[in-house]
Formats: sequence, C-alpha cells, structure tokens
Amino acid sequence: MIVLLFIMLFLLIGIGFSIWSAMGVSGLIYILIRGEFSLKILASHLVSGIDSMSLVSIPFFMLAGALMNEAGITKKLAEFAEYFVGRFKGGLAFVAIVVNVIMAGVSGSAVADASAVSSVLLPTMEERGYDKPFAASINAAAAVIGPIIPPSIPMVFIGVISGISIGKLFLGGIIPGLMMGLVLSIMVVINCRKKDYPVVKKKLTAKTLRRLLKDTFLAIIAPLIIILGIILGVVTLVEVAVLSILYILLISLFVYKSVTFKDIPRIFAKAGVFSASIMIIFAVVGIYQYIVAFEQVGIQLGNLIDMLHLGKFEFLILANLFFLFMGCILDAVPVMLIFFPVLLPIALQLGIDSTHFGVIVVINFGLLTPPIGALLFLEAKIANIKFGELIRHVWPYTLSLIVVLLLCTFIPQFVTWVPDLFFK
Repeated sequence: MIVLLFIMLFLLIGIGFSIWSAMGVSGLIYILIRGEFSLKILASHLVSGIDSMSLVSIPFFMLAGALMNEAGITKKLAEFAEYFVGRFKGGLAFVAIVVNVIMAGVSGSAVADASAVSSVLLPTMEERGYDKPFAASINAAAAVIGPIIPPSIPMVFIGVISGISIGKLFLGGIIPGLMMGLVLSIMVVINCRKKDYPVVKKKLTAKTLRRLLKDTFLAIIAPLIIILGIILGVVTLVEVAVLSILYILLISLFVYKSVTFKDIPRIFAKAGVFSASIMIIFAVVGIYQYIVAFEQVGIQLGNLIDMLHLGKFEFLILANLFFLFMGCILDAVPVMLIFFPVLLPIALQLGIDSTHFGVIVVINFGLLTPPIGALLFLEAKIANIKFGELIRHVWPYTLSLIVVLLLCTFIPQFVTWVPDLFFK
C-alpha cells in the first residue's frame, strides 16, 4: 500500500498538481482505499503537522531576509565585499559568495537569498561583461549556503520533527557552510583562468573603508544577533527571530532611511505569502508521517539494514544517495519531513550522531539537483536564460559541493566540533 501512495503522488505531480495538493489528495485517496481510518484523522494531522512553536520562527526569518533586501542592505554588502575581493579576476563572482555567506546568517532560505542577491548582482555582472550562464550558475551555487549557515529553515523542520536540538543543528552548519564558500571560490578561480573578466582595482584607503564600514557595519550585526542568541541561549528561537526583525526594521527606517512606514505592509504581506507556501507543505506532510508510521516503514527499513549488515558509513553513503535521488524528483521539504524521522532511529542505532546526520541531510537537499529545483528555476528566470543552459554551467559547482558533503559525511567533526564547544 505504501508503494501505491507514492505512485499516486508522482502521477499527480506529473499531471500538474502542486506538491502540497498532490500530497493531500494522494493521502486522502490512500485513507479512503484503506477504509480503516476516520476522515477526522486527515484534519487532525493537518493541524498537528504545524502545531509547533519553533515553526513560528520560519516566517520571521523570511521577513528578516525580505527587509534586508528591501532596505538595500544587500547592495551595501555587495559594495563592501567588492572592496576586498573585486581586485581578483572574476571579482563579482567572489562577491556573490561572500554576500551569500552573510545573508545566510539572516534568512535561512536558499530561494530567498538567491532572489535578494541575484537581483542585485546579475545586472551588474552582465554590465561588466560576465556571460549570463556563468553569472547565474555561481549565484545559484552560492545561494545553496543559505540553509546551511544558521539560521536554517530546513534545520528548524528537522529539529521540530525529530526532537534534535535546533541550536546544535544551527551550529553544526557553520563549518560546512564556510567550506562550501571555500570550494566555490576555488571553482571560480579555475573557471576564470581562461575568461577575460574585468578586474576592479579600487584603491584601498582608510577613508573608503570607513565609508563602507559606516554603511555595512550595522547590517553585519544582524547575523551576529541571531548566532549569539543561539549560542548564549538567552532567548528562544522565535525570540531571536523577532529581535532580528526589530533590529533590521529600526536601522532600515531610522538609519539607512531606505524603508518607509508605507512600505511595511507590502513587505510583510510578501514574506507572509512566501511563508505560507512552505507551511502548507508542512501541514500535509503530517498526513504522510502518520501513514508511514502506520505502515511501519521504519521497522521494515531497520530489519533490512540488519539483514545487509551495514556499518554506519555504508548506511550514510546509501542515505546520501537516497536523498540526492529523491531531491531530483521531489521538492526537498516533503522528502525531508517524511523520511528523516524514519531513518534517524536507524542512524542512532548504528552510532551516528543525530546532529551530524541532520546536517548532512540538509546539505544533500542544497546541491542543485535537476530536474526538480526551485532554486535553479528561479535563477534561470532572474538571469533570463534557458533552464538547460543553466544546468550545463552549474554542474562543476554541484560537484564541488558534493565534495563538501562527502567530507562532512566521513569526517563528522566538521559538523559536530562547533556544537560540542557550546553544548556539553
């Protein structure tokens, strides 16, 4: 029966249903065919799927990212980064990486970061002679860092459904996120060797640096508020998200004066609609989680692992392959929410650290795997290039990010070292 459920899901997606509606309809059909459940189960699990205080932080983190973009802070950060890395060949590609690392510390969403940073950098890169596919591919790849460096919306999801400390997951993403920035920078150096991209040699003066710091210092503090709030444990996840919004709103209104009170309803509404598109998936996943538990999929997988006599690294390899494959055919959020709770008990039984497993699962779903990839479709739309053309140019960056995934898989300390420093 569980196989029938997923066949129905793929068929509905294939004929044009959205992810959340396909999951809801297939879940309803399954319940009707089974005939063993009351339809009240459908409603109760729709509600229980989003019945968590931690989930309240998600729209707030999205709003924080939207406010930074609307306030023009993204552009200021790009100017600040260009001051230091613009002198290198392909300097704006490095700027894209640096700005995405900073923005990752606010929004927690790859799609939100891609929208904010690419809308600022892609026109500038095109004006300076960068070819569109290269510019789009590095911007898409750099946006992947968004859900890895804290805060991270996927990590909130994983923490809610599994009980793993969200603070530990957040801190576990710091080193992998920085490693992603490093390998992407190496790939930019390699790709730019034969390209005639401009080099912007700005004179490094104390006056220029003071001006840039004046424009960006307050913006850079926003990610620090979030990270320090998590490390020190003085505020909850929701509280630190609200504090970051309050801070960004105050500096946007009264320091930069780039947002007016008239703009606020529009910005809030935009962030609210984006948040709702994610939360509705979380709700319908509650039905799938109930069905997967009822069918005892976790127990069956556990028995299969025992029969195959897999060690922890063999299991991690198979888990990576599974999540990479599923990321090619389904949206990351439902796959993560359905299968992570099933595989986590097996991982714990094999002696795998829960934070380590959670972070590498999140990395898996950030690897720009076609053909299903909202980030790739968004980037192609912003850059006004064909989807297939973007795929052809983005694969070297995808391979470099897979290297980071493998390093974090086989050397758990890349993930666990920072959380172990602060959570004893």
